Amino acid sequence: MPAVSIRDVAERARVSVGTVSNVLNRADKVSAAVVERVHEAITELGYVRNEAARQLRAGRSTTIGLVVLDVRNPFFTDVARGAEDAAAANGLSILLGNSDEDSTREATYLDLFEEQRVHGVLISPFGDVGARLARLRSRGTPAVLVDRLSGDGALSSVSVDDVAGGRLAAEHLLASGRRRVAFVGGPFEIRQVSDRHVGAKQAVDAVAGASLEVLETGALTVLEGRRIGEALAARPPGQRPEAVFAANDLVAMGLLQALVMNGSLLVPGDILLIGFDDIDFAAAAVVPLSSIRQPSQLIGETAVGILLEEAADPELAPRQVVFQPELVVRESTR
Repeated sequence: MPAVSIRDVAERARVSVGTVSNVLNRADKVSAAVVERVHEAITELGYVRNEAARQLRAGRSTTIGLVVLDVRNPFFTDVARGAEDAAAANGLSILLGNSDEDSTREATYLDLFEEQRVHGVLISPFGDVGARLARLRSRGTPAVLVDRLSGDGALSSVSVDDVAGGRLAAEHLLASGRRRVAFVGGPFEIRQVSDRHVGAKQAVDAVAGASLEVLETGALTVLEGRRIGEALAARPPGQRPEAVFAANDLVAMGLLQALVMNGSLLVPGDILLIGFDDIDFAAAAVVPLSSIRQPSQLIGETAVGILLEEAADPELAPRQVVFQPELVVRESTR
């Protein structure tokens, strides 16, 4: 059965197509009796307005495209919540895409958002999308990087100082007197991972006798953390790190699961463990997890604010907002 059209509504209400359009868009220009008749026809026929087509005719939609690295990560859920709240306050909605750390899927979402002529694009990029986003911006669609500093300053960005966060995490572990430290995370193509590693290495290099072992994961997931944790538990005691910095809380929780399930290792007695992001689950873990906190919802809110300013004035120069991370100490490093 074909969809009910605006012409069908006009025929049922015995008015012109233009009158139906006025009722839908400028009801104050139509008499109350005609408005009532048109709405009765809409109800009887079950007409649903093609909002996407209307927005395309207007040249700009009321949606903002948001692409995140991994929608399973509660950090990005919180970023999306902040963005959604800010968008809703301005009469807009968020269209969420999950790249799943896959450059092909990332490109597919950017294609979709461009076709939909979204109000703007927010993205936590996996691949090299600078040229693509610059092209969008040149066509009047603003784009803001989320959780990633713009390296060349060509685009606005809202991020946390990941190098400082990595340094803060490692310094906390070293302050306990532990010297064999491991960094667990990956892939290193993700800028946040490499920056957090750089910060950790800076802290370790500044302490005599300290060492940093790198254990790269294929993804920032609980499963990958558990895999590394099982490998560490199988090592002889003298070959294990004394402290571990996980690149995010999901990896840290997987590590914690493996170490606790091993039964012979204690956290923090045998191994100190700290994560990054301070997701809600960190405080609720079987051993409450120390973490580096970043203001996830504020990142989303701030990114939408910048995006709307650039949509209103395309001549605005790009700007970089960088929040400072915060150390949150819990039982896993006490």
